[in-house]
Parts: sequence; structure tokens; C-alpha cells
Amino acid sequence: MTLTLPELAKKMQKIDFCMMITKSEFGAIASRPMSNNGEVDYDGDSYFFSYTDTRKVRELTADPTVSLTFTAPPSLLGKPGIFVAVEGRASLIADKSVFEAHWTKDLDRWFPEGIDTPGIVLIKVHADTIQYWDGEDNGVIRV
Repeated sequence: MTLTLPELAKKMQKIDFCMMITKSEFGAIASRPMSNNGEVDYDGDSYFFSYTDTRKVRELTADPTVSLTFTAPPSLLGKPGIFVAVEGRASLIADKSVFEAHWTKDLDRWFPEGIDTPGIVLIKVHADTIQYWDGEDNGVIRV
């Protein structure tokens, strides 16, 4: 049985961190952990705050193709966790009103002046294809 996007979103609710994979300027693959800010209602779009002067932002500016990988641990009752691979395109947002809509207090740790932190940008990753495996089921969702 293939999951719907809302069903998958429910399984992803508690996953805070993912790995963001981009293409480096030399064509190699670059990976880094990114906070998904936890407890979000996933609709095919993921949002990540960053500073503009970073390697990942330069890579996304040159090639917006991106992959995200999420994983959740097994449940307390031993049911397998879920693995999710997202393929999509990134865009960079510099609009403070959009920052406010995605801001959580936990982000103050990395951005001490909140949405007014100099050099802050929001990376939006829009999924094209989502693959998932949960030990019982697997499938592909095209967004």
C-alpha cells in the first residue's frame, strides 16, 4: 500500500534533523546535517535557515538540485523507523515575513538576533519525488 503525502507527513513529524545533499562546485557530492525544526506538517516543502555566506548556499545558487534524507528510529515497541529520501529543487528566500512564519525559538541558538540576524536566508526545498521505506512498506510519492 502506497502512503499518501499526509500519511507520510504524520510519520515524519518527530524527525528534526536530515542530511542535505548538494553538488559541489567540482561536481562532487556534499552533505551536511540540517534542522527541519521538528514537529512540522510536511507538505512537500522543507525550510532551513542558513547564513548566506556558506558553501551550501553557493552550491544551491549554482545548482538548485538537492536531496534530503530523513530517518526516524524504531518505536519503543520495536516497529521499524522510517527512511525518507527527497529529491527536489531549492530556492533562497530573503523575506522577513516568510522568516517569521517558519521561525522557532530554538533557532536563536544559531541566529542570535532572530529574523534580524545579518546575513540570514531561508532555504526552501520543494520536493519533486519522495521515496520511503518503513520496514513494512515502501513507495514513491510524486509531488
